[in-house]
Amino acid sequence: MNDPVNATDVQLAVKSAQLKQLTMIIYILYALSAFIGITGLAAIIINYIKREDAAGTLYESHFTWQIRTFWWSLLWAVIGFVTLIIGVGVVILVIDSIWVIYRIVKGILNCNDGKPMPVPA
Repeated sequence: MNDPVNATDVQLAVKSAQLKQLTMIIYILYALSAFIGITGLAAIIINYIKREDAAGTLYESHFTWQIRTFWWSLLWAVIGFVTLIIGVGVVILVIDSIWVIYRIVKGILNCNDGKPMPVPA
């Protein structure tokens, strides 16, 4: 005997699929920002606009991860550029770039596997 499909379950599945797709798009925008800087700005705006929609889902942790990645990366990039004149800035910028790549790749892999990100409260 076939079980009737619960409309709420279908809505939750659709919402989850949409959030997963949006989360991946945001990761891609952040990755593209290395080449086209404006995409990072678009990504952070989307993060803040759609954050409420992700609340209570596993994608909430991805949004937090993405937002923190953006702001910390921006901070270290500014510090790196300011300290270029004393020579240490290049090292800071390289480390910042590696850290951002790591966070984007880890986020994409976890999102693809349906896993939340390990973000402390």
